[in-house]
Amino acid sequence: MGPSNVDRIEAPVTVKAYMMCAFAAFAGILFGYDSGYISGVLGMAFFKREFGHPVPTSIDETGFLYSTSNKSLIVSILSAGTFFGALFAGALADWIGRRVTIIVGCIIFSVGVILQVASTSIGLLVPGRLIAGIGVGFVSAINILYMSEVAPRKVRGAIVSGYQFAITIGIMLASVVSNATQHRNDASSYRIAMGIQFVWAFILGVGLFLLPESPRYFVKKGKVDAATDALARVRGQPRDSAYIQDELAEILANYEYEREIGEVGWVGLLSGGWSPAGNFRKVVLGALLQMMQQWTGVNFIFYYSTTYFQQIGLKNAFLISMITTIVNVCSTPISFYTIERFGRRTLLIYGAIGMLVCEFIVAIVGTADPNGHSAQGALIAFVCIYIFFFASTWGPGAWVVIGEIFPLPIRSKGVAVSTASNWFWNCIIGIITPYMVDKDQGNLGSKVFFIWGALCTACVIFAYFMVPETKGLTLEQVDKMLEETTPRTSAKWRPHETYATAMEKHSEAATVEHVEPKSAGV
Repeated sequence: MGPSNVDRIEAPVTVKAYMMCAFAAFAGILFGYDSGYISGVLGMAFFKREFGHPVPTSIDETGFLYSTSNKSLIVSILSAGTFFGALFAGALADWIGRRVTIIVGCIIFSVGVILQVASTSIGLLVPGRLIAGIGVGFVSAINILYMSEVAPRKVRGAIVSGYQFAITIGIMLASVVSNATQHRNDASSYRIAMGIQFVWAFILGVGLFLLPESPRYFVKKGKVDAATDALARVRGQPRDSAYIQDELAEILANYEYEREIGEVGWVGLLSGGWSPAGNFRKVVLGALLQMMQQWTGVNFIFYYSTTYFQQIGLKNAFLISMITTIVNVCSTPISFYTIERFGRRTLLIYGAIGMLVCEFIVAIVGTADPNGHSAQGALIAFVCIYIFFFASTWGPGAWVVIGEIFPLPIRSKGVAVSTASNWFWNCIIGIITPYMVDKDQGNLGSKVFFIWGALCTACVIFAYFMVPETKGLTLEQVDKMLEETTPRTSAKWRPHETYATAMEKHSEAATVEHVEPKSAGV
């Protein structure tokens, strides 16, 4: 049975269903903590002595420091691992399922953590971060896919934003732990910070055993009965409910439609060219969106804030870094409301404008009076305001959109490529940033914010001309909207026909065309 009412293709949201979907967002803590702990660890005196080399105390008060190349390698190797992990996970998720792929990612991640905790030299630390990165790549790519496929449309933006919120909590927890252990004068100073990562992997891996698989994965595999059971669980409805039957019919019809008009698999990412509904255009949109999120420069703060604040002469660099993570955490929940109230496109445009203003102010003030007490206070304030704009807009918004724009036949691979783009540029920024700001290299200091401000200007232009509005639509309705609108007119689009109804009409028309020639020949 195909639904004729476009409003009745999804069950009302229940608390049980909401909490079940929201738990998957816990993966963000694993991702955020792993990304965030390295900033504090790099600033620890014992870690510098253990992994660095002797330098004059005029360069570093501990008398030890790592070379720019080693610091760049330690930070960026995680992102290199996540890049390859995300790409491989896209194909694996179509083979063994979304949920199982995330669990496998937790196992790989744990192996990497073991190596990091055991390390006493860069020779073991780097492979540990590389392997952990592969696990994070699995989790970060497929978790977005899983949440987008199981979340109800009316709260999908808020739930996926919850993933970004969990990332910010992970970054904050890493900062708190590093701040608490920084003065330990033995290996426990950094091993505690590294070892806590096991907790997040264990909670996520065990919890996912209790959650259902994505019903859209089962549809893709032709297991309609299993899809019905999974959909009933995530919607909190009996399997024979009209809501369940109607939503399943819509998912099935959309999948058949997309299979008819496009290739399936990696080749399918290139089909349709640059047409509004072309898969290639969607892949470029997803990859550029994640690239732009990295171009905002936020990971400069979360990767290098402690050492950067130390270099420009700020006292209490650990405390200031922790404050920036707290601002990040407190600002993100705002997006739970605004992303559904104002939409994804609006948040990305105005968020980028807010960020670029703050970044240019930081750059100008930090360059004009780098050592002034008032200037340093203004620098800290506008860095925090900049983080507020990122955390409430681009932080969650980029993840939400990439989970919504791809059709089911290529969704896992499209999200994987988009996530891999995030990690690729994350890696590039991790590599080049020390060379831009270290005193014995580019020595840009606060001038680096001129670069981030210019890149945020590009983000505004990109969001205005390329990003469509997807709020309030099912994933299947997003496909139809992309066929019929442009990004600048997408906010006005309203669903007018379901895929199930359209497929029924198409089938009836094909039957008539097949019968009429026979009648004419009688």
